[in-house]
Amino acid sequence: MGFSTIDMIIVLVYMLASAGIGSWIGRKQKDTTDYFLGSRRIPWGAVTFSIVATETSVLTFISVPAVAYLGNMTFLQITFGYITGRILVALLLIPAYFRGKINTAYHFLGERFGQKMRNTASVTFMVTRLLADGVRLFATAIPLAIIIKGSGALEGLSDGQFYLISIVFVGLLTMVYTYVGGIRSVIWMDVVQMSIYLGGAILAGWIILHKLPNGFTTVVEWAAADHKLKWFDAGFSLPLSEFIKTPYTFFTALIGGGIFSLASHGTDQLIVQRVLTCPNTRSGQKAIVVSGFVVFLQFLLFLLLGVMLYAFYGGASVQELGVLRADGIFPKFIVEEMPVGISGIIVAALFAAAMSTLSSSLSSLSSATMLDIYIPFAGKNKSEKQLLKISRIVTLLWGVVLIAVAIAFIGLKGTVVEVGLGIASYTYGGLLGAFLLGLFYKKATQRDAIVGFITGIIFMTIIIQTVKIAWPLYTLVGSLATILVAYLVHQIFKGPGGEKGIDG
Repeated sequence: MGFSTIDMIIVLVYMLASAGIGSWIGRKQKDTTDYFLGSRRIPWGAVTFSIVATETSVLTFISVPAVAYLGNMTFLQITFGYITGRILVALLLIPAYFRGKINTAYHFLGERFGQKMRNTASVTFMVTRLLADGVRLFATAIPLAIIIKGSGALEGLSDGQFYLISIVFVGLLTMVYTYVGGIRSVIWMDVVQMSIYLGGAILAGWIILHKLPNGFTTVVEWAAADHKLKWFDAGFSLPLSEFIKTPYTFFTALIGGGIFSLASHGTDQLIVQRVLTCPNTRSGQKAIVVSGFVVFLQFLLFLLLGVMLYAFYGGASVQELGVLRADGIFPKFIVEEMPVGISGIIVAALFAAAMSTLSSSLSSLSSATMLDIYIPFAGKNKSEKQLLKISRIVTLLWGVVLIAVAIAFIGLKGTVVEVGLGIASYTYGGLLGAFLLGLFYKKATQRDAIVGFITGIIFMTIIIQTVKIAWPLYTLVGSLATILVAYLVHQIFKGPGGEKGIDG
């Protein structure tokens, strides 16, 4: 059917309205606590939806259906690990965050080890977040480029130029309300946007079933023939060398996914910032745990969409469908098969996911920059009014950098959901190891933590590049390496009279 003018208008109106409403929601910012932490008065239910919307992004919307289309539903096993990891975050880390006036994830490391450790962790987070969310912003450009190209507008442009236009358009609009409203705007717009993109996904599923001759019966017939509904795989039939390479066997997903989630939701400022907007420990714990179950349902929905698309297209290959990559299958359906007006709603839902993730990234990057780096070193004598102004400028600067990084990813190979998750795994092990040292190894000094942290990241870089293991295991290996090295450093440098307590 193609993407009509009406559809394009719906998308444009939605995106402009998001920028306007988001700015209005957070228009009365007074200080950095309000700008970065919502004055610690955000309801836990809103925080739950914000956490899920933040981690969803376009990767879930277009890549998870592609995973099921190419394979089956064993990806769902990773969510059992995610739930386990979030329960551990609620039990181990959130109480520590709420004991004092912690304002970032890395503030805790500063309180425990010293400012150097806080700076090291915060800068590492910034680099990781830039790369991971650069991939996510690039992923946004895939469907938008397909839409612009398919509509006949801007004829003569290359795929790379379409991607460039898409990235800049989404990035600039999201920067507007994040700049004005801070975390309060981000969280409440996440709630709105999550409702829209889940509604859009459900609507897309309903339309697919309506177009199939026997509805879900047709899906089951196609799925049964190629084992598309298979969700459990213990992997015990695989040799060990293959077992550790396969990311979605049950125990790898449960243990590796649990450790990954413990790191991503307990040490990453992107998520921790949301938890810290809750009024108290109990609210933060409920927000993080419930988000795990919501993510399970969400992944189930998007994997089922992939199986439905497989039935709809009769199992056609990526090449036969005429798309460059599997991530383009769902956008292809949206553009070509949806009724006029409905395509616009679905694409608006897709951009809802994109804007929620990007705004969250901007807020977390600017909060880490200001609260971990700038204020401790140069902002102690500045007024709250001055700090708020600087915070907004920093938000804009990070927006420009994120757009530039996303543009650099044009031409990326592979399914973007796995690339995005893999990037974070380089550093999550070091971060988690440092946090666990701070919580459970009371003798560890700042020197031990920094050496262990840096060594853990270097070790993981070598492992990922030379040894083939499943990405959910990266964080587990990295955190163990960090803890072991920190322990050895402590044992080597402690004197015969006890702890030297070298903390610099």
